[in-house]
Amino acid sequence: MSTVSFNAYTALNTTRPADTAKAATKPDADKNVVAEGINDFKAALQQAEKTTMQTAVTGADPHAMVAALANAELMLDAAVTIRDKVVEAYQELLRMPV
Repeated sequence: MSTVSFNAYTALNTTRPADTAKAATKPDADKNVVAEGINDFKAALQQAEKTTMQTAVTGADPHAMVAALANAELMLDAAVTIRDKVVEAYQELLRMPV
């Protein structure tokens, strides 16, 4: 009877053919993370605004409005937290002696 050994470190760090194919088709995927985040933020705010207008004008589903507004609030909180971290890091750089 043979035992099969499994090394999690090796398994996680092994390049798979599917991963290589993805990397070859999307070379700029890592570069556009910030742009994607900004676009998602913008889309969430526009969706919340659209849903709120529909509810106010046509009496659409108020539950959808509350869900859209909660999503927009969550996105705004995340954006503010990221901004605060960036400002804090910049201020820390300014305090460094040259």
